Amino acid sequence: MPKRQDYISWDEYFMGVALLAACRSKDPNTQVGACIVNQDRRIISTGYNGFPTGLNDDAYPWDREGDFLETKYPYVCHAELNAILNNPGTSLAGCSIYVALFPCNECAKAIVQSGIREVVYLSDKYHDSEASQASRRILQGAGVALRQMQPQRKYLTLTFQAGEQG
Repeated sequence: MPKRQDYISWDEYFMGVALLAACRSKDPNTQVGACIVNQDRRIISTGYNGFPTGLNDDAYPWDREGDFLETKYPYVCHAELNAILNNPGTSLAGCSIYVALFPCNECAKAIVQSGIREVVYLSDKYHDSEASQASRRILQGAGVALRQMQPQRKYLTLTFQAGEQG
């Protein structure tokens, strides 16, 4: 019997892990996930956007607008930063990070400082924002490769029924 021909690519696999991590986010508006992979195609770490460990996410705001301290922005850690911080101590030098959304400038600084050499992103919906423009300058200035993933399939379905993947 010949091997399957419809298996997913490495890019689809790692972006799928990032998207699955995003499902852990409790943010009511934006769920972002990240997956850091080494040169041997081994997953080093994952992360998603959420409050720092130990903060009661029912005691802090999830709002996007209003007084700064009454919004989510001063409290939420982005997926990229969480993936970097969740790393068990392995060097990230030369790794790639797969992210659902193009990184902001603050995450770009952490990406560069950690030694990650490639950013593979799915969405770039804030492309024209100043934070995104600064992020590009930081990443490109540090020689980090940027690549927007062009998936070969629109959907990837998971099921909890063993042997019945779609």
